[in-house]
Amino acid sequence: RRRIEPWEFEVFFDPRELRKEACLLYEIQWGTSHKIWRNSGKNTTKHVELNFIEKFTSERRFCAPVSCSITWFLSWSPCWECSKAIREFLSRHPGMTLVIYVSRLFWHVDQQNRQGLRDLINSGVTVQVMRVPEYDHCWRNFVNYPPGKEDHWPRYPVVWMMLYALELHCIILSLPPCLKILRRCQNQLTLFRLTLQKCHYQTIPPHILLATGLIQLPVTWR
Repeated sequence: RRRIEPWEFEVFFDPRELRKEACLLYEIQWGTSHKIWRNSGKNTTKHVELNFIEKFTSERRFCAPVSCSITWFLSWSPCWECSKAIREFLSRHPGMTLVIYVSRLFWHVDQQNRQGLRDLINSGVTVQVMRVPEYDHCWRNFVNYPPGKEDHWPRYPVVWMMLYALELHCIILSLPPCLKILRRCQNQLTLFRLTLQKCHYQTIPPHILLATGLIQLPVTWR
């Protein structure tokens, strides 16, 4: 298996970094076997999701009709075109399950991307925002960390994880975007603006709103 370097993990999976390139860390488990096969991939001329699908279908040993479970850890969520390609890929392999963890949402205000994620979830794919346990898991299993540094993964601000999780709920529930991300080019700061409407307060479970630490409830709408 190929491990990535610590600096690669830091720049690709930091939720505050708006890096254009994407990185995919993935695990494959066949049938009832407890053995997990791990590898990684990055963008080439195609998105990492398409590269994975091409690699998976081109290797002879992947053609056997055996069930398997796949877990992706993506630095960016799939765009609408990749979401469509993933659904088509899974439809050709009915014995396959896919769980996707993402550190950031790709152009999340774009309606096609939002619909693409909804279609992906409705097709049976699990999509979640990476939290502390997922970051820790990736660091231990995919990163070439120095000896004795297995616990020293970059401690990203939890608030960013919660903000993306909140926005993902908006996408799933077909609500308007509530998270706007800004980049100040002079000092390379990534900022956010949270704009909640009446429909957000009425539809999103309170514990998800409160988890950001930026919202106080109850809010009464008349």
